[in-house]
Amino acid sequence: MPIGLIALALGGFGIGLTEFVIMGLLPEVAADFQVSEATAGWLISGYALAVVVGALLLTAAVTRFERKPVLAVLMVLFIAGNLVSAVAPDYLLMMIGRIIAALAHGAFFGIGAVVAASMVAPTKKAGAIAIMFTGLTAANVLGVPFGTMLGQAAGWRSTFWAITGIGVLALVGILTLVPKTGSGQAGDGSAPGSASGGLRGELRAFRSGQVWLSILVTILGYGGMFGAFTYIAFTLTEVTGFSASTVPWLLILFGVGLFIGNTVGGKAADRNVDRTLLVALAVLVVVLVVFALTAASQPMTIASMVLLGGFGFATVPGLQMRVMKYATAAPTLASGANIGAFNVGNALGAWMGGVTITAGLGYTSPIWAGAGITLLGLGVMVFAAAAAKRHDGGTSGTGVAGADGERETVELQPA
Repeated sequence: MPIGLIALALGGFGIGLTEFVIMGLLPEVAADFQVSEATAGWLISGYALAVVVGALLLTAAVTRFERKPVLAVLMVLFIAGNLVSAVAPDYLLMMIGRIIAALAHGAFFGIGAVVAASMVAPTKKAGAIAIMFTGLTAANVLGVPFGTMLGQAAGWRSTFWAITGIGVLALVGILTLVPKTGSGQAGDGSAPGSASGGLRGELRAFRSGQVWLSILVTILGYGGMFGAFTYIAFTLTEVTGFSASTVPWLLILFGVGLFIGNTVGGKAADRNVDRTLLVALAVLVVVLVVFALTAASQPMTIASMVLLGGFGFATVPGLQMRVMKYATAAPTLASGANIGAFNVGNALGAWMGGVTITAGLGYTSPIWAGAGITLLGLGVMVFAAAAAKRHDGGTSGTGVAGADGERETVELQPA
């Protein structure tokens, strides 16, 4: 394993911590700034929206630059955002700090995925992406519970100071361990050479129907899982009957599932991307339905939590790899757009779950909504896989892109 992947994973850990730890610290933040918890919740929503903006606009702005220094600059932006959050005297400056950090989020994961894939052999690209996303899963398993405890014990600002320190370590790691990998104009994603025409070339990747289908699968597949997860605390306490004090430990079980699913999903996607996504999404639908039906049972809920995290995140390396595969000649902007799609999925799932609860359908209704959204994602994936198979003579979905990535990008569009 290239050691540079560890630096990328550490950056992913810090970014994941920034995104999710605020959920456990909202009461403290709201009390400190004397705002309602609903207003404090915009620190989460504002972050997610800024991720989408950064994933598209910031990535587009840096496609012509060498990727390693771009990653370093993005990490500096991340550090600055968390530093502003740590010292913010009021709610407005706190929001500004969150937005600054979020702008780096989408571009970092989008460009980082391309860099990670370029550091390994073609048959190990999805696995390399999974290693980078291991930082994100570790943030859920370890970072969020301990970050919340630190914030509750030493004040919420201490958590953001700690995240700032993690960002500094990741920056040092990127500068010293990540090799030069060329710019967004590199056709192979690893070295300058076959120019794709800079931003214009990157935009041409979106002429591929398969790129758009992959992004749609990301929104629906990940959105279904996140929709069920957003209101999980209510389900666990109001339906299953767990005490509020056990919820953090149950979330750790969910995080363990994320970690396992991310690792196994990455290895499977290296063998066959489409088959991995089809299986993972199909099983995820089943898991969500079973969870909704058996949420009153504590043993079944515990099992469902682990499986929800496992199969929900088993799709992530494959989803990212599939977009990059069909945008092979110019993958940077498409990769960033797919990171934005994950956050669009987050927003969609959370919104749908909220709608069902507001409608009085109960605290298992977000799980049913998540199952429906994921089923739509599975349907899109079935169509995308069938269309790709028709166009490339049955070899679609393998982890290795064709020798001439440009041919795949064009010929695999749906008829």
